[in-house]
Amino acid sequence: MNETFPSLPAASVRDIAVVGAGRLGRVLARALTAAGLGVAGPLHRGDPIPAVDVAILCVPDAAIHDAALAAHPHARVVGHVSGATGLDDVDFSVHPLQTFTGTEAPSVFHGIGAAIDGRTPETLAVAEKLAVGLGTHPFQVDDRRRAGYHASASIASNLILAVLDAAERVAGSAGIPSAEARAVLAPLVRQTVTNWADRGAAEALTGPIARGDEATVARQRVAVAAGNPELLELVDALTAQTRVLADRDGDGVSSRSARSTTPGADQGTTTGETGRSRA
Repeated sequence: MNETFPSLPAASVRDIAVVGAGRLGRVLARALTAAGLGVAGPLHRGDPIPAVDVAILCVPDAAIHDAALAAHPHARVVGHVSGATGLDDVDFSVHPLQTFTGTEAPSVFHGIGAAIDGRTPETLAVAEKLAVGLGTHPFQVDDRRRAGYHASASIASNLILAVLDAAERVAGSAGIPSAEARAVLAPLVRQTVTNWADRGAAEALTGPIARGDEATVARQRVAVAAGNPELLELVDALTAQTRVLADRDGDGVSSRSARSTTPGADQGTTTGETGRSRA
C-alpha cells in the first residue's frame, strides 16, 4: 500500500506511463496520446518505467499489487483501470465502462461512462481529469460499492452474452444456422437495448409474457425442452424474472401471467388457482 498520499494537482498531469499492453492498454495509450498527453507505452512486462507524473496500470487484477510496487518509485501517482479492485495498492482508479478488442480508435471512449475513485481529493481530481480528457462521463464509485458496481457491469456485458448464446443455440435447433441467427437476431437485440435505454425495462418489455399469452410461452418451453434441454433451467429462470418485470407496479408477481408453465402444471389452470409463480 502506498501510504505517502501524494499530492499532484490535476493540472500538472502531463506525462503518463501506460503499464500493460493488453486490449485496454493499447487503446488507452492511443487515446491519451490523442488527448495531448505525453505517453510512454503501452509497456510490456519487464519494460523499464520512465519518470512520469502518472502511471496507470492496465494489468490483470491479480497483478496489480506487484505492478504498483514496481511503478510507485517512478510515478508521482499510480492508478489502475480495474472495476472490481479497490485502492489498497494505488492512488486512484479509472474504469472505462466499455468492452474492448484492442483495435478501437481513441473515439471509442467518447460518451461512455467511467467509474472513478481516489484516495485523496487530489488523486480523485487526477482520475476525473483523465476520464474527461478521454471523452468519458466520469462518476464516482467508492470501495464499499465497487463489487456491486462491477457486478452490474458484468451482467450488462458478460452475462448477457450467455443469454444471446442461448438464443443462437435455440435458433439452431429450429434449423437456422448460427451466422444467420446472429444476423437476424442482432437488429432485434439492438432495438431492445435502445428501448431499454430510453424507457427502462418494464416499459420496453414486449412479447408473450407481457401480453399474458401463456399458450405461446408453454409452446416455447416445450420447444426448448426438446431441442436444447440443457438450456431449460436458464429459460425457466429468465421466464420467472420476466414475469416479475411484467408487473413492476404490482406485488412483484406478474398479473399478466395467466397460467403456470412449470413441469406438470395444468395449462388450463390459472396461476391464481394453483399459486402464483415467483422469481
